[in-house]
Amino acid sequence: MFADPTFWVAVAFVLFFALMIYLKLPGKIVAQLDARADRIRGELEEAKRLREEAQSLYADYQRKAEEAVQEADRIVEHAREEAERTAEKMRSDMEAALERRKAQAESKIAQAEQQAIDEVRNRAVDIATAAAARILREELKGDAGNRLIDDAIGSVGRHLH
Repeated sequence: MFADPTFWVAVAFVLFFALMIYLKLPGKIVAQLDARADRIRGELEEAKRLREEAQSLYADYQRKAEEAVQEADRIVEHAREEAERTAEKMRSDMEAALERRKAQAESKIAQAEQQAIDEVRNRAVDIATAAAARILREELKGDAGNRLIDDAIGSVGRHLH
């Protein structure tokens, strides 16, 4: 029996397990495995928490990016509306200025026409007065004629101007 290797293997096996129980190795191994499992569980929970936090931050950034795009769209739309209002105001101001200039030009033309008519009328009066005076001088002779001519010339000038 002492010469049989199976016996010695069995004795070594029993001694090994007895030593393990004596040194409380199974409890220590279990405690180390439990500690490692707890540490891994904690790391997994931390990783899960970090993942959720990262997803929350990502959702916040997406929401902020959408809000920024919407704000940019609102700004662009507002700028477009403002540009249209400004362009319309400039058009109406330009039309009003053109109407004022047209009215001024028409007024100047009317004044020039009236001035030309007045000048022609005055010139015609002067010519008519000179012609009448010449005709009357040639037709009427003497003091009575001269007096009649002078009175007529004065009254014609007063009536025509």
